[in-house]
Amino acid sequence: MSRDDTSADLAARRGYHHGNLREALLEAARRLTAERGPHGFTMAEAARLAGVSASAPYRHFKDRDALLAALCRRGFALFGARLGQAAEAGGLTAMGHAYLAFAREEPGYYGAMFDWRSLRREDSGDSFGALVSAIARLLPPAGAGDAAPGRARLLALEVWAISHGVAGLERAGMPPPGPGTPPPEAVLEDAVARILGLRPAPAA
Repeated sequence: MSRDDTSADLAARRGYHHGNLREALLEAARRLTAERGPHGFTMAEAARLAGVSASAPYRHFKDRDALLAALCRRGFALFGARLGQAAEAGGLTAMGHAYLAFAREEPGYYGAMFDWRSLRREDSGDSFGALVSAIARLLPPAGAGDAAPGRARLLALEVWAISHGVAGLERAGMPPPGPGTPPPEAVLEDAVARILGLRPAPAA
């Protein structure tokens, strides 16, 4: 299928008309980010994939930065909803699985969410807060002399870093799957259990 055919197909499937131009452009940006990363395409290419003229995107987005910022916000909203549903269904373990699944299934959103340089705190929603809450529920109650009231936040940062690292390795195909290589979910579960002190570290 040619690029023109692909653009026409996308426009047809999105039912393009002036009323949903914004959605068509976000979908185009999502697909291009999945293929090339958030810095690998131009506004004109997004317009072409959406099946519109090169000038049409500027009715909704000032420039590519504005388009990617909107893609970030959309991605974090979906990401936060998935994590929230996972937390209710299965706690921290389910949240970890949901994290890896989102990175695997939504490379366009995920790539924009964590690679876009103009990301602002408000763009990320409260996904981190949900993780802090899930971890706080696993910690023993803080005593009167507890000197580390921010411990749940510290542990949440560590868990998020591990989650992001495991997701990134999987996206890069490292290490190659094969005999003896545990699945990403097992790696994440083991690492998080050690961070939270639920499983001892291996003997030296």
